[in-house]
Amino acid sequence: MPYVTVKMIEGRTAEQKRALVEKVTAAVSETTGAPTEKVVVFLEDLKKSEYAVNGKLLSEE
Repeated sequence: MPYVTVKMIEGRTAEQKRALVEKVTAAVSETTGAPTEKVVVFLEDLKKSEYAVNGKLLSEE
C-alpha cells in the first residue's frame, strides 16, 4: 500500500487539490502496479509564516 505525502504552501483550492490527488494516485498506481484503491495521499498545507526560502519567511515577502 503506497503512502504519498504532498507538502505545499497553503492557498490551493479544493478543485486543485482534488485534481492533484487524482493525478498522483494514477501515477503511483501506474508506476508501482498498486491498485488505485490502495494508494493513500496525504496533503499538508504549510503556512507561509512557517516556511522559509533563502533565509526569509515566505510571509515576509
